[in-house]
Amino acid sequence: MGKNETRVFDAEFSPFESKIMRKKLSIPRIIKIQKINGLKIQCMFNNGESRILDFGKIFMQWKITKGDIEYPLLKPEEFKKVQLRNFTLSWSNIPVSLVSEEGNEKIHPYELSPDELYKLSEPAKPSNSEKFGNLIRAARIKAGLTQEQLAQRSGTSRFYISRLENNRTDVELSTFRKIVEAGLDKHLKLIIE
Repeated sequence: MGKNETRVFDAEFSPFESKIMRKKLSIPRIIKIQKINGLKIQCMFNNGESRILDFGKIFMQWKITKGDIEYPLLKPEEFKKVQLRNFTLSWSNIPVSLVSEEGNEKIHPYELSPDELYKLSEPAKPSNSEKFGNLIRAARIKAGLTQEQLAQRSGTSRFYISRLENNRTDVELSTFRKIVEAGLDKHLKLIIE
């Protein structure tokens, strides 16, 4: 995006539009701000991924200078005022004046498109699927099983076990349970903290 281009996303969704949005989960949306550290924000997107947005890098790429609307966000005390609104990041402390087609001016908070934020973000390490894959591989090796043997014992395929161990697929809880309890002869224990 160029220095003077608008990076604003603002929408009030009707019930019909909200219903459509719920069905289109392939469009990235932020569902939770998990952590703010300096000019970095860790967010959870609607696909379950935790991703990190490094606004220090982003603002350098955008070549933000004193005259830009984003400039106040270079101050950590202003940046940390971020909130979740309309499934994206929103700063009400940075007012944006927009003029409607009718010529009416309306003030909005500074917001960025969530799909653009997704593109600008990087995965937080390690993801849950990576943890699952690493756990399965370590337990399989410790049990002295091949991927083929584990697949047969758990009712899956060697291809699926390989993809899981190499973090190339997500796993459903019921499948994970079959792999752990039937395939590895272990007990699955989940803790929510």
